[in-house]
Formats: sequence, structure tokens, C-alpha cells
Amino acid sequence: MIRTALVGALLSSALALPACAQQAPVSAPAAPAAAATATAPAPRELHVPGNPILADGDYYSTDPAPFVAKDALWILAGRDMAEPEVNDFIMPEWQLLTTKDPASGDWTHYPAVARPHEVFDWAEEGRAYAGQIVPGPDGRYYFYAPVLEKDSDAKDRFAIGVAVADSPTGPWRDAHPEGPIISQRVPVANDIQNIDPTVLIDEDGKVYLYWGTFGQVRAIELEPDMVHTKGREREITGLTGFFEAPWILKRKGTYYMLYAGNKAGPDSDCTPAVYHACIGYGSAPSPFGPWTYRGVVLKPVSSTTSHPGAVEFKGQWYLAYHTADAQGGGHFRRSVALDKLEWDDSVRPARIREVVPTHREGPAPVPTRNVAAAAVPGASNSPVPVQYWIAALNDGVTRANPLPPEMWGSWRPDNPPRQWISYAWDAPVTLNGARLWFWNDQPAGASIGVAPPAAWHLEYWDAAARGWAPVKAEGPYGTQPGRFQEVAFAPVTTRCLRAVLEASGKGSEHAGLAVQEFEALAPEAALPRPRAEDAPAPQPCG
Repeated sequence: MIRTALVGALLSSALALPACAQQAPVSAPAAPAAAATATAPAPRELHVPGNPILADGDYYSTDPAPFVAKDALWILAGRDMAEPEVNDFIMPEWQLLTTKDPASGDWTHYPAVARPHEVFDWAEEGRAYAGQIVPGPDGRYYFYAPVLEKDSDAKDRFAIGVAVADSPTGPWRDAHPEGPIISQRVPVANDIQNIDPTVLIDEDGKVYLYWGTFGQVRAIELEPDMVHTKGREREITGLTGFFEAPWILKRKGTYYMLYAGNKAGPDSDCTPAVYHACIGYGSAPSPFGPWTYRGVVLKPVSSTTSHPGAVEFKGQWYLAYHTADAQGGGHFRRSVALDKLEWDDSVRPARIREVVPTHREGPAPVPTRNVAAAAVPGASNSPVPVQYWIAALNDGVTRANPLPPEMWGSWRPDNPPRQWISYAWDAPVTLNGARLWFWNDQPAGASIGVAPPAAWHLEYWDAAARGWAPVKAEGPYGTQPGRFQEVAFAPVTTRCLRAVLEASGKGSEHAGLAVQEFEALAPEAALPRPRAEDAPAPQPCG
């Protein structure tokens, strides 16, 4: 996961930076949402009709780490407990999901199997980030967990500890009570954030530990005892766009590393927006490399973060990941999903086929006047800066405290006085209204940051005149942010609609602009007809 506390409204100066540049390492834990209890809740038997596995909003689950034990597939997961509009990772504990047959939909959920401060005496409460359970050669289970050291003067106090248990569900005890096995102090000094551990037991019995975030991934060999480090710490390179969440596996003699990547841009095979991550992967002929980037396993999902875990179970490979698709879900209220992962063995090394996420059946669509979902959005500042995402304009989502990719935005150091955003349809549509939801971090009239527009108006493409023409608005154009500003107008039939936005400012200095949602309204409600993802783009207007 992306490790930061994005609390409150995001300032426009921060919005202009890549995610890794604005997200300082966490140095202290947030207070847990609820006090930890000594006794874990009883296991729950669930029948799951599809992804996400935990979907009702009672428990959110994140950072999945699958493994096979006792003839069952298990998934270790963290627990998100942030309130709906809190932009922070409130994660006090780990939990487990297990099934004998993923296709059956029958799962057992073990809540609260471990909490950092209850497993490691040297750890602080909270921040139960992405860990991994590995069945050891001695029949026991080893839990590699990133936690915060409570008595450390390190610049970044995240460290990796190891716990051991006789069962996947615990009870867990510290296998190295002297302290962490990886930190900014041990086994050698480093200056990275030491989280996201992943472990491989190779066919020759050697054990390798990988970890890292913020574009840095490291590796080291472990002793056969699964606990103590051996040899020197190595830096892993060659994984294009690596941001965090490494996951190591080996298949048919080749080593594979899956990871959350955020190489962003309009031509990226990973993600158009830097705050969103894809799951990329690379391969290597040996545990330490050299590593070669191979492509994308999973495109960005509904959560900004992404975290892979892959495992073979009863002859079938699976990819575990998380999304924001559960009831009440969000970027800090994520839920684990599981889909089949397939290989292309016609090439060497074998290629991982791109995974297409599956979803449980949702509620039936309801009629709406909004036809924006069938359009392709455009903007005067295309390609849109990578911290924003133009696709947010017609995704149907508005939030009180959004992240940058949940809006279209224009902020830059020298903002122009005017911008526009537009929709283009494949065929003409009849419209008689529109609604815009503005976002701001500066008041109206400001010449810095992101402010509401000083004014705006709507134009439609007049095919006969081959030009843009203003709609005949039936009321004022409101500019208040944080709610929809609706304008009704005399009906027009057109293939393109645009909103022209005048930036606020003084003299030659202007604020940026941001819009969370842009709805285009037809005279009558009808069932929505979203545009197919692989449909060719319509011809632009103008």
C-alpha cells in the first residue's frame, strides 16, 4: 500500500507532485479505531458469491498474502478501519480467510489473529501493514510482519519482525525477541522504509527475503532457521515502475516478482494516474537477478493502492489483490479479491496473462437522466497531469475528501485564465441540462492553489454551423464547490458538450481548477448504457 497519512483536504501544491514525492514516511502510528482486545472474535463461516470476499462492510481486508496449508488455501490480510472520509491507513490487526475450494464460495474468516504490540514486545500498537505467512520446512509457520519500533531513534521506525506458530491461526510468538531482523539499523544501516516483506523457500532449501516501498526493493538471504539474516543486503533493479508491494514466486526454474507499479502517463501500460497502481511483474534467472520487466498482470482497480499475492493451489494459480468494491468501501477501506491467474507457456520465460477482475453481481441499474457514462471525456489541458485522472469526470463517484485521481484538475505553477472539459458521444444525444461538482482547497477569488471558477458556461457542438455554440441556460451558473451545480437549458441534440471554466485570480496570476464529476442530463430518465472499454474513440468535435 502507499504509506502515508493523507489527512484532510489535499493542498494543490502537493497535488502537483508525484505520489512518492509528497508522501513522507510514517514515523508514528495513528490511534487504532478501536481498542485491541486480548480475545479474538470467533471464526465466521461465509458463503461468498463473488469478489470481494468480504463485501458487506463489517470487515474490510487489505494487502492479501495467500499461502497453502492443511489442504486449504489461506489468505493473510490486514484490516482497514478508517472512517469513511478519513484518508489514512488505520490498520490495527491482521486477519485470515481460508477455503478448501475457491470455486465453492465457502470461506472461513478468522478475525484478529494477530496485533503488532501483542506479538512483538518491541512494537507499537497499530499500523499492521502488509505481512506474509510462510509454511516452514519444520512444519511450523513463520509470519513476517512490518511494524513500528517503539524505542528507536531511526528516521523511519518501520521494521520487519518474525513470529512463529504451530498453526496458521496462531497463537503467534516472537521468533526473534531481540528485535526486528530488518530495520534502518539491522542487519546493516539503510535509509529506506522497511515494509512489505515477501519470502521464498527455494527448491534447494535456501530462503530469501525481499521487501521495500517508495521505488526501493531490497533482498537478503535468510538462514535455514527462517529467522536470521545471512550475507549482505542487495538492491534489486530492473523492475520498471516498481513502487511497493513485492511478491516473489518461482515457477519452472524462473523467478518472478509481482509488485505495485506506478509508472504513470497517457502512454503507460500501467496507469494514467500516479496515485493509482497497476500490478506489474518481472522475471529473473536467479534469486537476486538480473531482473527484466515483463508487463502488467492487473490494471488499476477501484482502490488507489494495489497489492499482489500469487499462489498455486490444487494445480491452479490464483492472484489475490484488493479493491474498494465492498459496501462503504474506499481507498482506506479496502477488500480482498481472488481471481484465477493463467500462464502462457508458449514463450520463455513463461508469460503471466493479464488478469481481468471478476465481481459479484451488483444491484440492478436504475434509470437516470445522466448519459455521461456513454461519452469519452476530454480537456483543454490534455494530456492531463498524472496526479489527476480525466476518467473521474464520468465515473459516478463524488467524495467529501477525495484523492487527486478522483477528479479532473488543471493546477500547475502557471495556470491559464481559462480551461474546458468536454464529452464526445458516438452518435448525437439530446440534452437539456448538466451538473458539475467543483473541488477546491482555496476560497473563491484566490489566485493560488485550486479555487472555484470565477464563472463558467456550457457549449454544444452545432454540426450545421460546424462550431461551438452556447446553450440557452434557464438559470445562473453556480460555482459553489462540494455539491452539484446544476444548469438547465433549452434542449439541444449534439454529439459533443463542453463546460468552459474561467479561473479565478488577479492580473496574470490564476488559480487552478478541479471537477470531481460532470453529468450530462437528457430530458427523460433511461437505463444507463456505459461505454464499452474497448470501443473505438468517437471523432472529436472542433
